[in-house]
Amino acid sequence: MEHFAIVGFGCAGYHALTAIREAGCDAQIDVYSDTDLPPYNPMLTTYYVSGKLPYEGLFPFGTLPEIGEKYNARFLTQTRVKTVSAAEKSVETEDGEKKYYDKILISTGATAFVPGSFAALKGAHCMRTVEDAVKLKEKLESAESETFKSAVVVGASMVGIKVAELLHKRGIHVTLADMAPHIFALAAYPEVSEMIEERIRKIGIDMAFGQAITSADEHTDDEGNVTGYTVHLGDGSEIGTDLLILNIGTRAATGILSPDEVKIDRGIVVNERMQTSAEGVYAAGDCCQGNNLQSGQTQIIGLWANAGVQGRVAGRNMAGVPDEADGNILHNITHFLDMDFIGLGDNRLTGEVYEYTSRDKGFYLRAVMKDGRPVGFNILDNYGMSGVLKAHLIKILRGEPLKFTPEQRGQLVHFGLDEEFIEHLEAMV
Repeated sequence: MEHFAIVGFGCAGYHALTAIREAGCDAQIDVYSDTDLPPYNPMLTTYYVSGKLPYEGLFPFGTLPEIGEKYNARFLTQTRVKTVSAAEKSVETEDGEKKYYDKILISTGATAFVPGSFAALKGAHCMRTVEDAVKLKEKLESAESETFKSAVVVGASMVGIKVAELLHKRGIHVTLADMAPHIFALAAYPEVSEMIEERIRKIGIDMAFGQAITSADEHTDDEGNVTGYTVHLGDGSEIGTDLLILNIGTRAATGILSPDEVKIDRGIVVNERMQTSAEGVYAAGDCCQGNNLQSGQTQIIGLWANAGVQGRVAGRNMAGVPDEADGNILHNITHFLDMDFIGLGDNRLTGEVYEYTSRDKGFYLRAVMKDGRPVGFNILDNYGMSGVLKAHLIKILRGEPLKFTPEQRGQLVHFGLDEEFIEHLEAMV
């Protein structure tokens, strides 16, 4: 009987496990996890902190015992993996135990990035894991929470704005800071970022963009309790604050592999079958670089749905059923402060701009066309059409028919686009 290992059990690891079993493979499977938690979606953590989601809602696939029984897997929880040897196809844990496998999947995800200048701060918070969410929720609901009048959220990302929102709704004055010149710098066109920033400014949230956050001083009382921070900006100015939350970004968790054995760039490089450069070793999810359909290059596309697709493809190939993931595009969607923002495609690509504003439906669409074909969309306040536009963009990148189907066209009309503008969005030969 074959013996497989899955190292890291988030969305990608879960879908790999299910795909292996659904392919009819009866291999023995060991699942390594450094927590005792089932898979969770990091993007749901802010909903839990804000009280919109119960704790159990963080775990969409059920408990570990339920998953283990259904898919016949052995879970090694609270077990930190020290190294995975691609040459030996072995997994060694920090307690020195080593096991050998026929095939290994690396699905370790990504970890929150904390610069060295912030690493010594004991009271600052990140927002990535369930543990992060529980700690922030406990602090905001503690007896001292009424003393929190201000907060600095570092990182104007999809997570950063959700953290800013939940703090703002608690009556805490928020400053959103980032060295990027605009909010959502990796997803929004500058003009759309400015629209969002104007709305946020009117709500009463301050922004400090376009300069580095160089360091922060942590202040404590005589008993060592953290009482606040002074955040230092690149222009020499300072912001005093009661709370400091870091959402600076993530880094692929690749440290258990040797770059001498497996090709690693920003993440683990994989092919369309989710195979690494080492025979019998696969990778999926936020730890790996799959194909970007627009650029044709490998890139980390840290999306929950993308991790699921990659996990399923990896699992099927591990089970001996050939399958491929030809790639994905950058796609972000978030709801915050009674707004919706959707970004599709690479916002660095330029071309002819088409804009559509619907006063009746109350939304805005910005489309960029290059060589007669769409390369990116930004949408404000109309998430309903995002699926149609994403599918259309991917279809064009795959060389499929260039027109909307009648069903897609009907959906776009339903969500508020007129026929004339829809024709602009169709790729032209």
